[in-house]
Amino acid sequence: MGQATILVADDDRAIRTVLNQALGRLGYDVRTTGHAATLWQWVESGDGDLVITDVVMPDENGLELIPRIRKIRANLKIVVMSAQTTLLTAVRAAERGAFEYLPKPFDLRELVSIVERALNAGRPGTAAEAAGADEVGEALPLIGRSVAMQEIYRVMARLMSTDLTVMISGESGTGKELVARALHDYGKRRGGPFVAINMAAIPRELIESELFGHERGAFTGATARYAGRFEQAQSGTLFLDEIGDMPTEAQTRLLRVLQEGEYTTVGGRTRLRADVRIIAATHRDLRQLVRQGLFREDLFYRLNVVPIRIPPLRERREDIGELVRHFLVQCGKEGLPAKSLDAAAVERLKSYDWPGNVRELENLVRRVVALCAADVIGADVIDAELRDVAPAPPTPAGPTEESLGAAVERHLSAYFAAHQNGLPAAGLYDRIVHEIERPLLWLSLAATRGNQIRAAKLLGLNRNTLRKKLRQLDIRVTRGLRSNAE
Repeated sequence: MGQATILVADDDRAIRTVLNQALGRLGYDVRTTGHAATLWQWVESGDGDLVITDVVMPDENGLELIPRIRKIRANLKIVVMSAQTTLLTAVRAAERGAFEYLPKPFDLRELVSIVERALNAGRPGTAAEAAGADEVGEALPLIGRSVAMQEIYRVMARLMSTDLTVMISGESGTGKELVARALHDYGKRRGGPFVAINMAAIPRELIESELFGHERGAFTGATARYAGRFEQAQSGTLFLDEIGDMPTEAQTRLLRVLQEGEYTTVGGRTRLRADVRIIAATHRDLRQLVRQGLFREDLFYRLNVVPIRIPPLRERREDIGELVRHFLVQCGKEGLPAKSLDAAAVERLKSYDWPGNVRELENLVRRVVALCAADVIGADVIDAELRDVAPAPPTPAGPTEESLGAAVERHLSAYFAAHQNGLPAAGLYDRIVHEIERPLLWLSLAATRGNQIRAAKLLGLNRNTLRKKLRQLDIRVTRGLRSNAE
């Protein structure tokens, strides 16, 4: 193609100048304006091969302009920029047909990459062929403007128009179900049910019945037909929480459903169609479970089509102030007294590592609002709360409390007893390493007061290797000898 013309609309003169210079140096013809009306005139006249527009402009909201552009020039690609860095902005940009959403401040190299991709693409992929789709509500399901959350918003916005299976991973309390609900509530299946099941909360012998339902008389106690979660979620979304705790036999049946799109109830013969979108979540390392033979590899790849990792709160401390304000507003709506936190209190919250993540922060805010007499809560109150909730360092257990020889003897005895009885037994190497590794890592971290760099040197490990092992073993570390090895 010849020289492409890029139309830029942004009320910030500095941004217009930067884009004009950067894209101009690459050989593009760049035209800039600070008003939506001028942009509309250009588009209506047939000018431009690509539009880059801000959301907030003095005469019109850029998001409102997109459907009008799409109506007269459906193939014109539109890139939306915004400092309103929320999930709702990303979703609305995608719903209206934007090719891409880019939060401010943006990386210029990333924008150039998007421009090149857009100009080489065919029809823009949109999240809503739904020009007439119902408007989503104003309530924000996810809070945070950190870089980590921005990437999650962008991925989620791209997924809204699809039925792709999503695997959400993250520590307990990070908000995995909130992400799942947002994918449903803002997606094309929003009119259907959202059904959740926690694999860790269902007895092993009942999990297939809970998932697929059962017929009357299928087993003792089955006095009536029961519609399982797949049937309940028909035309909607099925959220499989804590998928890593699913028994192996149920994994096999789930894999068959995902492959064939059909299933039968327990005790039934009629095949039922599974018209559901699957979203799974786990706080465990599924790849490690696959290596240990505890999770089917083929099922893992079926579920892990689009992985989304929710960062722990300690990796997005800049969001804590906004989260606190949100929780204070929620407390007011629930009838609790109006309170606020001073700047020192918020800074103290940012210095804590939050092993319980957003859920722990929310509980602390509710507690201090309910119990603190002052209207403005200070750092002294927060200090007292954090001292009370800080877990005591656990006592390492396992072979460090006995000789390695005794541990080997114990496992050998168990192995030969199982072998003589024809029962399967885990390999001795894996069992011994598993017992030794956790207390060894914890003791090394305790010796270095939680300093992972020093602990890695002490162990003779690469720092990234140590971090990977800490994640696999679910060992959470707070500097200053507050380690938690569950």
